[in-house]
Amino acid sequence: MNGSRIVGIGHYQPARVLTNEDLAEMVDTDDEWIRSRVGIRTRHIGGPDEPVDELAAGAAAKALAAAGLTADAIDLVVVATSTATDRSPNTAARVARRLGIPSPAALDLNVVCAGFTHALATADHTLRAGAATRALVIGADKMSAVVDWSDRSTCVLVGDGAGAVVVETCADGQEPGIGPVLWGSVPEMGNAVRIEGEPPRFAQEGQSVYRWATRQLPPLAREACAKAGLDPADLGAVVLHQANLRIIEPLAEKIGAVNAVVARDVVDSGNTSAASIPMALSKLVERGELVSGQPALLFGFGGNLSYAGQVVRCP
Repeated sequence: MNGSRIVGIGHYQPARVLTNEDLAEMVDTDDEWIRSRVGIRTRHIGGPDEPVDELAAGAAAKALAAAGLTADAIDLVVVATSTATDRSPNTAARVARRLGIPSPAALDLNVVCAGFTHALATADHTLRAGAATRALVIGADKMSAVVDWSDRSTCVLVGDGAGAVVVETCADGQEPGIGPVLWGSVPEMGNAVRIEGEPPRFAQEGQSVYRWATRQLPPLAREACAKAGLDPADLGAVVLHQANLRIIEPLAEKIGAVNAVVARDVVDSGNTSAASIPMALSKLVERGELVSGQPALLFGFGGNLSYAGQVVRCP
């Protein structure tokens, strides 16, 4: 029961960039309308030949390289996604095949926008129990495949991408780098964010989610910090699910994270569902805005309405 820590991180996005001006040629919208409501200016969109497992494998390969590891070091692959096309083989098994991971436990986890933080907790618990020693934890979604591109209320929000971390068991006497998870759901708001129907389509009750997030997230975030034995003022970064800049920006001040950098990847990437937190975290590390050993609060929320958060140490 030694705990676990993140030792590598990476992200991947498709090459195509869709701007607000591009969207204005598709639906009745404009740059000012989008920015004033959600803060997004661009998003990356995958093509028909870029499935979710390809995005996931791209991020995972970078995380492995950052950790200085090869594929045969991994014995658990957990992929958080809600946009996989097929039921079987699952995305985790396809990622393992793409990367040449020889015999991992491979499982998908669908908790939509809170998927990555749930997946990270699942991997941490598995390593603590001794059922694995080193895991790839990936958040990957292709939201462009499930959005109605004629609906201006949703098509302006979404993007595609993936983020991944390598997690390994701590050695004896080593401080755990992943704190206890705070997770739960609000079943009566389960329909507030949906991907359903045939073909599946993304829809949400945006105002309901906004009201819940602005009122309920601050005390939940403080509780996640308390579980880690950390004062919010000691956080190096706050990385929320990248849904709306109007939700993201006020949170650090509300919880007292006065010294933290706040991830704002939603501006350039849109809402990438389960990919949003690991992508945003990876970019903070890549830019040097979060350095080794600093604590970061990760907090996902969205579909079901589920939420999960934990404090992690930067690899």
